[in-house]
Amino acid sequence: MNIRTLTSADAELYRELRLQALQQHPDVYLSSYESEAKLSIANTRIRLAPAEHHFTLGAFDSDDKLVGMVTLFRESRAKIDHKANVYSVYVDPAVRKQAVGRLLMLELIARAKDMPGLEQLNLTVTSTNLPAKRLYESLGFICYGTEPRAMKLGERYLDEDHMVLMLGAE
Repeated sequence: MNIRTLTSADAELYRELRLQALQQHPDVYLSSYESEAKLSIANTRIRLAPAEHHFTLGAFDSDDKLVGMVTLFRESRAKIDHKANVYSVYVDPAVRKQAVGRLLMLELIARAKDMPGLEQLNLTVTSTNLPAKRLYESLGFICYGTEPRAMKLGERYLDEDHMVLMLGAE
């Protein structure tokens, strides 16, 4: 498995996997398939351009197919720039149970630790997404609260767990 930073050149691959994630798991992401499908590829290219405070990692299989992704956004305001948020974690079902999610998260955590002044990673996860919660907990994330009815999907409400990893606190 090859893990690397995605760039604007990966926009088509990223968009395909992102739409797959949103279509197959609408209860996991705040964005919807319908809204993301309307976005132009130019928008995706802009989104993927790595910058000082954000990047997206991609996992590529031996055939160079994008099979997993995760995004980090660091807060930019001075009082909270010691924090970054983890978004859009997804692994293609065809390669689940092959530690792709773990590899992506380990690489993200390693890169986060190299960012001067960054002290913690935050993420939210749908409370019913037990495999994801187990992964995050195994990496040292702790749940510090649950937001009831955080998302509404049709007539169904979903709770979200808020998790944090203190960098350097091993």
